[in-house]
Amino acid sequence: MRMDYSDTKNINMKFNIKSIIGASAFLISQGVAAQFYVGVQSGIGQIRNDIKVTSPGYQIEHAGTLKAGYIYSLTNHFGIGTGIEFSQYKQDVSLNNPIGTLTNFEVDPSGSAFVYNVTTSGYSEKQTLHAIQIPLFVQYKTNIHKGVDFNFRAGAKYFLPVKYKIDATASYVNGTAYYPDVNLSIDNLPEYGFGGHANYSATGEYETKGIVMSMFELGFTFDIGAKNALYAAMFLESGYGSILDQDTDKSYIGYNPTSVTDRKANGLYSTDMDAKIRPLAFGVTLGWNFK
Repeated sequence: MRMDYSDTKNINMKFNIKSIIGASAFLISQGVAAQFYVGVQSGIGQIRNDIKVTSPGYQIEHAGTLKAGYIYSLTNHFGIGTGIEFSQYKQDVSLNNPIGTLTNFEVDPSGSAFVYNVTTSGYSEKQTLHAIQIPLFVQYKTNIHKGVDFNFRAGAKYFLPVKYKIDATASYVNGTAYYPDVNLSIDNLPEYGFGGHANYSATGEYETKGIVMSMFELGFTFDIGAKNALYAAMFLESGYGSILDQDTDKSYIGYNPTSVTDRKANGLYSTDMDAKIRPLAFGVTLGWNFK
């Protein structure tokens, strides 16, 4: 039997996720011999995409993480670390064309299929992504001065979105229909969901799934007394695969068969179910180690 390339990628992704969680669980059982730490990350974050239908523009805002975990020492220089992290990404996304039209296929309450054209003016969406992260990394450290260690960490994280919220607004939205079977166009029938509406505002959520991220940190620890140390580093994290989880393309503003003023916000990323939506972040880590 021949296996699809996409099936192979899914199997590899599931294996990687199980490996990270399994190794982390083992290290938790060895926590007695570990060095515990807490910390925060702050920097620039971007939820990258390869949307085919449209190319959104970005106003990158902020990515931040709260983290806690421990590092199990293997030798004087090497150790394996894990823990749990809570992260947040924020960004604004909008159409490059301020007046844009996107097309999707819909079915009305009678079961008839039609082409749904949505035109918006000044459309934008504020995105907020919250996620849990489980890291698994190797740390190398060496003393470079009394009380100062150089640290390098490299590994992977299981990135599990908890909520990916969107707040969508537009100065004007117009939804029209074309029924190809009968060559009929409808552009002004509000009671059936076709027509225009000013000052659109709605909230929605993207459907998501977990992915694997690579992680790198480069920094220093500074001893603060005999049992504590301050940790400062630069970090880089990049996701693989896609956090988007849907089985069909959707209109970025949904079809409501009974109203033009209450249309669901599906979001720009929902227009392509095969889009690769993945987080990227870099910035500064500050932590406190308990020896």
